[in-house]
Amino acid sequence: MAGRQRWAAAAVVVLLAGGLGGCGGADDPPGVPSGSPTPSSAPATSAFPTGPAKPTDRSPHGVLLSAELAMQTARRAKVAYRLGTDAGSGPLFWQPKTALQIKRSTPAEAEQLIVVDTVAYQGGDAATAARQGGRHWERFTVPPAPDGHREVPYAALIDLLNPVEALAAATADGTDAQFVAEEKYEDATVEHYRVTTTAEKYAAAQTQLTQARRDGLRAALAPGGSISLTLDLWLNDKDQLVRLQRTGNGDSGRADDSVLYTDLAGALLSAQAPPETDTVDTGVRTVSPLAR
Repeated sequence: MAGRQRWAAAAVVVLLAGGLGGCGGADDPPGVPSGSPTPSSAPATSAFPTGPAKPTDRSPHGVLLSAELAMQTARRAKVAYRLGTDAGSGPLFWQPKTALQIKRSTPAEAEQLIVVDTVAYQGGDAATAARQGGRHWERFTVPPAPDGHREVPYAALIDLLNPVEALAAATADGTDAQFVAEEKYEDATVEHYRVTTTAEKYAAAQTQLTQARRDGLRAALAPGGSISLTLDLWLNDKDQLVRLQRTGNGDSGRADDSVLYTDLAGALLSAQAPPETDTVDTGVRTVSPLAR
């Protein structure tokens, strides 16, 4: 299925707006500097299992449980991804709150995207400035659910990048994890594991997400309704996930996604909202967030 159709399917299910709704007002832009905890009173919106993973042995399943715990502890990394036709890189925080700041390396509606909890900004380029009277960033809000809950904008993108979610899917009941080999990766030796699952099982393993968000993740994973989904995972000597690849066959297309994780728990990583003086609040949007 064409990339844009895959993202549009996800947007229809969970209203993945091209922007975000903020916890703070327009005069109080949020930011998540590295290592700075967010207020405990605010609900965490990132993917996080109901309880901590408890690795029991060094079997493939036990190692992947250890990796899940290691990535929960890391909380952040720099990601470089290719998801269908979309590619980009930048810091991702998945705990205690969601934050993402990426620069795209493929043509898209905007050059850069920033998500901080329930607020997002896109732009950072000359085209946005020309369209918005000199201001480089557009701020978006996501329509609230009937119960008033505001979802993380670009949730399907974040869920596809979140390493804890990938490992939750890899360690879910009924999956069969296999050790493939020790391999050279950059300047280190890594362990390669493989798990076969489906988009439905992958999404169902994310019990911490709302049903609507699980539906959106399943739609983003499945090119026309995937029959199978293979997860290839490469772990370093600390059981941290350094590379993820998802491939799958569907009725009308094929999934082929790749995510690299570096600077795990990096002290210099940050995701910061742009200055309000360089931002235009463009209101609510319910368009497809990214081409796939």
